[in-house]
Amino acid sequence: MMNNKAVFKVLHAIEQVGLLIILIATLIAVGQEIVLMFEQGKVELKDLLLLFIYLEVMAMIQIYYEQHKLPIRFPIYIAIVALARYIILDSKSFDQWRLLEISLTIIILTLAVLVVRYGHVRYSYPEIDCDDAKKQKQKKETTKP
Repeated sequence: MMNNKAVFKVLHAIEQVGLLIILIATLIAVGQEIVLMFEQGKVELKDLLLLFIYLEVMAMIQIYYEQHKLPIRFPIYIAIVALARYIILDSKSFDQWRLLEISLTIIILTLAVLVVRYGHVRYSYPEIDCDDAKKQKQKKETTKP
């Protein structure tokens, strides 16, 4: 049977490969979008918003590589931009209720970002590195009677 350290290493390797695949796919999508803009001979707002979404995905990957955490705000930002892009692309086919629903969704997501930011500032917790957490756990175990 594999020990916990080996399982952790395997999961970490799988996680790194997954992140690399997401990064490569995002870079390919950015390249395809740029080629498409050159072929069309113009840059539209929908293209810029799509590039912004790709940029946010790359920023999420970078933060995850650096901090081994995924701030919940980034997926919310991506959702907000995606909804704005959806409105820009298809607003002509929306009835007033559909537009209101999407707008309210954007407002709710924006409020969610504010709540998360407020909670992080107001109720912050000490940052503990994984190695520090292991050392603290070992220290507690060795001091037990």
